[in-house]
Amino acid sequence: MDWKIELVPVPVSDVDASKRFYVDQVGFNDDFDERIDETLRFVQLTPPGSACSVVIGPGTTDMVPGTQRIQVVVPSAADARQHLVDHGVAASEITPLEWGTFVYFSDPDGNQWSLQELPAIPPTLPSDL
Repeated sequence: MDWKIELVPVPVSDVDASKRFYVDQVGFNDDFDERIDETLRFVQLTPPGSACSVVIGPGTTDMVPGTQRIQVVVPSAADARQHLVDHGVAASEITPLEWGTFVYFSDPDGNQWSLQELPAIPPTLPSDL
């Protein structure tokens, strides 16, 4: 049985400013934006190539803005960092670690994102029979 994460809430204080940040600067897809009623606005945004989206908007979470932490795998930490910097996002320097190469950034509310380039995995050799 497969279990797939579909949606992660990201608490924000200004939905329109956050939507512009994630779409125009970070490069997320703008999937859905609808006010369901006076207490719920559902804004779904998806990182390019991801099967999991984030949701922002009043009524989508009771978390405090700036408290969410999310880690995303990217093909190249250097390319991801360059994209962020080119679009005006303050991104950390590249941090190489044993378990991957990382770049960090925060959204306008302080929600923290870690972008991880996975380390190369050596090919598996056939076992001796």
